[in-house]
Amino acid sequence: MHNSVDNLIAIQKEIQLKTSENKSSKNLPEIIAVSKTFMMENIIPLINHGHLHFGENKVQEAIEKWENIKSDFSHLNLHMIGKLQTNKVKHAVSLFDYIHSLDNFKLAEKIFNEQEKQNKKIKIFIQVNLGEEDQKSGILLKNLNNFYTFCAKELSLNIIGLMCIPPANHEPTDYFKILKSAADKLSLKDLSMGMSSDFETALLNGSTYLRLGSVIMGKRNVN
Repeated sequence: MHNSVDNLIAIQKEIQLKTSENKSSKNLPEIIAVSKTFMMENIIPLINHGHLHFGENKVQEAIEKWENIKSDFSHLNLHMIGKLQTNKVKHAVSLFDYIHSLDNFKLAEKIFNEQEKQNKKIKIFIQVNLGEEDQKSGILLKNLNNFYTFCAKELSLNIIGLMCIPPANHEPTDYFKILKSAADKLSLKDLSMGMSSDFETALLNGSTYLRLGSVIMGKRNVN
């Protein structure tokens, strides 16, 4: 069995154990295998194993790797988890099933227009910049309500939840709790939070989509 499949099975068992121990966790989260920089030969074993959710950071890389594969495996779900530029929205809407990084009004309008043209509606997370970090994308928490109203009510985008990347070198628990509270206030059930370094904490704080790269795929190729 391929190492990535072994790693995935081990993580699934760990998640099942922690979920059963934590009475507040009702459902198992979806695991997004973040396959950025990895060649398809490293990803195919996971597909053949039956894994459904995969994440990419760059639209062009995703097109090159996934366009033909998705034609053959139409049941797969591809997640855009990186910064999405407006000039890439046309291709992103065509290829991806989820976008985790909606972070500004211009991008929201662009996604709306492309969905209208392509007659396709994808599932979208609003990225929230909880640490108010200048180097990170995301809507500030104080602006979230207005932005959500614009996206969900005025544009009728399919906003299913919120996403965050906690500040580096900080305990993530408080940030995950804040995101969960914000989602609850908006009646959003999905949370995209938790990566290889902090997924256990995210799991215990209500994450429904874990973005896991190196713990599944192994050491990442430099790109």
